[in-house]
Amino acid sequence: MTEQQRLTDRKREAIVQAAIAEFRANGFDATSVDKVAARAEVSKRTLYNHFPSKDELFAEILRVLWDSSASRMDLPYHADEPLEAQLLALVMQKMALLSDDNFLDLARVAIAAAMHSPARAKDMISRLGEKEGGMLAWIRAAQKDGRLKAGDAPLAVQQLESLVKGVAFWPQVAMGQPKLTPREQRKLAASTVALFLSHHTA
Repeated sequence: MTEQQRLTDRKREAIVQAAIAEFRANGFDATSVDKVAARAEVSKRTLYNHFPSKDELFAEILRVLWDSSASRMDLPYHADEPLEAQLLALVMQKMALLSDDNFLDLARVAIAAAMHSPARAKDMISRLGEKEGGMLAWIRAAQKDGRLKAGDAPLAVQQLESLVKGVAFWPQVAMGQPKLTPREQRKLAASTVALFLSHHTA
């Protein structure tokens, strides 16, 4: 990698981190490209070279969040290990992401932006939907192995995540409730896994 490429990459990363801070602090509508450029200490022209619009910049932030969550969820299926322990580890990783302050703040920004622009929300969701999460890959592998019932794997993921998010995400994002304590997270994870496996185990 050339020095010029390294400089370009550093500027792009500075823009992304500045945008995260601005969107967290001010929301989507009140965040301007000028503010992001100033915080990143780059020219507005440089910012536009990387991101043609504020929508593109916000979509990149969501992608970074998704990639972060996907890396946390990268626990492959093991045919010789108990399903409960594997799924419990996946659910606990999911809750670690959902309790991250940065993630919660940006989720609020994304939800608010989506309410003002359904078209923007559809575009964001379609971008994220192009990626397959670790939870989905794990469930498909367990189904293929015959240890989980065959069926609609994406629906199974939605059911599992809904059990978690209904307690450990939506109340915090929508109603300002406090995050779960580590003990509460473990209790929720255990009950979620037990309920899921009681229905889906082959």
